[in-house]
Amino acid sequence: MIVKTVPLVIMPTHPFRFPRRERLKKPAEFQAVFARRRSVAAAGVIVYGMANGLPYNRVGLSVSRKVGGAVQRNRWKRLFREAYRLSRPMLPVGFDLVLVPRGTEPPSLATLQPTLVQLVQQLAQKLVREKQS
Repeated sequence: MIVKTVPLVIMPTHPFRFPRRERLKKPAEFQAVFARRRSVAAAGVIVYGMANGLPYNRVGLSVSRKVGGAVQRNRWKRLFREAYRLSRPMLPVGFDLVLVPRGTEPPSLATLQPTLVQLVQQLAQKLVREKQS
């Protein structure tokens, strides 16, 4: 019996992936962002942030039990991840961001995505102005 081997083809990474290096994972990373005390907010979300000195953003999600049960919290997290993933090319880079829901009813992806872009741009301007002065 003859076994043919197929060469391994490595596909380039997709531009809309959300790799591990772009996630805040450790509690100390979240605490550093919260301790910086810089935030912007809109109707459905609060974005905390700080400069990270990296050529990419890192994002963390903080969805508490006040939002609802596990199903509701996971819905928020899926929405946040998808909105960030789709909006990433339009966002300024070099920031650690923590997204926190405001309210209990999650917005639609169509409203969350432009809101996220606007809030991150506002936060970036705020941090750059602060750094210059």
